[in-house]
Amino acid sequence: MAAEITIEHNPSPAKLDVIGVYDWPVWEKEVSTFPWTYDKQEKCYIVEGDVIVTPDGGEPVHIQEGDFVTFPAGLSCTWEIREDVEKHYDFG
Repeated sequence: MAAEITIEHNPSPAKLDVIGVYDWPVWEKEVSTFPWTYDKQEKCYIVEGDVIVTPDGGEPVHIQEGDFVTFPAGLSCTWEIREDVEKHYDFG
């Protein structure tokens, strides 16, 4: 069974501060659709945007502003960015 995308909606500012989210690099992308494969686990915090991520052969996952998301290593998926995205991210 494939690993799951996990989402924590609106984590506390204290938690984000403790894990150093705001020190992570920023990634921005305009409305678009593209395939992606994670070779390492990625954790990210969505600052703004609205995305549907569909794992290959899996169910679509809705991700939006305020979500803390973990993508498992080895995940192949398609990103459908519906509103421009800005996120802080960390690999590994």
